Amino acid sequence: MIYDENRFLPISADDMRRRGWDMYDILLVTGDAYVDHPSFGAAVIGRVLEDAGFRVAVLAQPPWRDKTDFLAMGRPRLAAMATSGNIDSMVSRYTAAKKPRAEDFYSPGGRRGNRPDRAVIVYAQRLREAFPGLPIVIGGLEASLRRFAHYDYWDDAVRRSILIDAKADLLVYGMGEKATVEIARRLAAGERVGALTDIPGTCYPAKNPQSVCPPTSSRLIILPSLEDVTIDKKAYARAAITQHDEQDAKRGKILAQFHGKQCVVQTPPAAPLNTGELDAVFELPYTRDAHPQYDAQGGVPAIEEVRFSLTHNRGCFGDCHFCALSFHQGRALSVRSHDSLVREAESMIQRPDFKGYIHDVGGPTANFRHPPCRKQAKYGACKGKNCLAPDPCKNLDTDHTDFIRLLRRLRALSGVKKVFVRSGLRYDYLMLDPSGEALPELIRHHISGQLKVAPEHCVSRVLDTMGKPRFDVYRRFADRYAKLNHRYGMKQFLVPYLISSHPGCTLQDAVALAETLRDMGVRPEQVQDFYPTPGTLSTCMFYTGLDPRDMKPVYVPQTPREKAMQRALMQYRRPDKRRLVMDALREAGREDLIGFGKKALVRPGRPPGQPPGRFPR
Repeated sequence: MIYDENRFLPISADDMRRRGWDMYDILLVTGDAYVDHPSFGAAVIGRVLEDAGFRVAVLAQPPWRDKTDFLAMGRPRLAAMATSGNIDSMVSRYTAAKKPRAEDFYSPGGRRGNRPDRAVIVYAQRLREAFPGLPIVIGGLEASLRRFAHYDYWDDAVRRSILIDAKADLLVYGMGEKATVEIARRLAAGERVGALTDIPGTCYPAKNPQSVCPPTSSRLIILPSLEDVTIDKKAYARAAITQHDEQDAKRGKILAQFHGKQCVVQTPPAAPLNTGELDAVFELPYTRDAHPQYDAQGGVPAIEEVRFSLTHNRGCFGDCHFCALSFHQGRALSVRSHDSLVREAESMIQRPDFKGYIHDVGGPTANFRHPPCRKQAKYGACKGKNCLAPDPCKNLDTDHTDFIRLLRRLRALSGVKKVFVRSGLRYDYLMLDPSGEALPELIRHHISGQLKVAPEHCVSRVLDTMGKPRFDVYRRFADRYAKLNHRYGMKQFLVPYLISSHPGCTLQDAVALAETLRDMGVRPEQVQDFYPTPGTLSTCMFYTGLDPRDMKPVYVPQTPREKAMQRALMQYRRPDKRRLVMDALREAGREDLIGFGKKALVRPGRPPGQPPGRFPR
């Protein structure tokens, strides 16, 4: 691939000199390698600011132990903005078992160690050292999920708002295009950063939120304080459910939480981008490549998953409790137009490395193309209700016509051999398609050998804590999927995603799941341990032992041993899991599943007369 470095945003003083710049407006610091693609948040914010007329320079994965590299391009005129990248830096660096990950796909060559723990805080500190008095704005997923006092899995403690720890001036949460541009424009107009207290989708530090909103106002909600949520788990749960319920642009209110004498104030969420606005964001002049500085280091692996993929929506009304999407992107959907997606596909087709395959047409949930109902479109998401779980709302609009028309138009393009859908198909929503045409269409044209869906568990009580539908929906889907594959003479596998050790899941529930997998002939290769990330209702349950929706107690698997046993039960056929499975079955009082019968999960030992060698399953 031949690159024109001038097509990227500048990353050095030399780049700026080549452009004839004697100054620049905004320094954008990111914990990811610089990949100029609309799937990378830092690239999006950089291009949006550039399109608004600002000069933006990118500082990607800088050495963080001193301020040297932060000074290299000089002081920006307006502000510095910092993000950890597409993933929370702690999740990027550590597994659910708190062990260091072997790789970082958002770094050159996939090598780890290029970003610090709690990257947003560290970057903000270095920026403050480098540029005293300069406005510091933090954003991205890590900042968004940690905007209030939050349980931190890695510290096993409640931490302060990241806005306070970073000593930043503003925090942009959610999808930040509108807020970021407004911040830049108002700073350019001469406003002080401390006066920017009315921008939707932001948080700011204050001594008294009542200076913005009178205490009697129905627009202001005072959350339990840092001190309260640290010592009182019920207070933490109340704060968590309030934050979740107010994450709606149409009815969200001002939230405030005291941290001692300081206060974190959150303005209501920004309105989601409409179709024209989202089209414009995705059609900015991205190179769709990693910066050429990484070529000699093996490139950036994360680009390979998205280089020939299309994102057609944002937001998710599925609202799974373990997922951060509803707290970060919101439950309101934004969708791109067919024309915009076709133009992007046509530009991909012109690339010399395009082989005819669009790898994915997706988003948070691939088959969501419109609001769930007219009420949400007009009034916002229903408070305290889930559109799909445990049962679908009677007002839910499940029409898949627009999604199928989009796929048909894309696969009709000259130069396209196949269009796949690989990300986030919501199978329960797919089953509700009134025409019945969506699943056959996907099976015949858009599945690449296997379809991954996420039932997550089989026990209803556990599924309720997850915000997922009943397992019989998955059974019906799996049955229909198999029948349709048989009808069309195709052999495409169905791969279920499962979560072990989620709040609400006892060892007996894990055994029930193992029995279900046995009866369905499912052998999961990969199992995800529940990972308590900031901002989710499931993490609130993990920390408090309470379901914040009704304050009822929830069982929480806590010890490494129990988590290992629950995980092993899902993969009971693996020889290396045999001892853990036997221990789990004995502890659960299910020794009946240790034996030689058809229903047994494991064998107790070598039967009499069995010669040495491989022990048969």
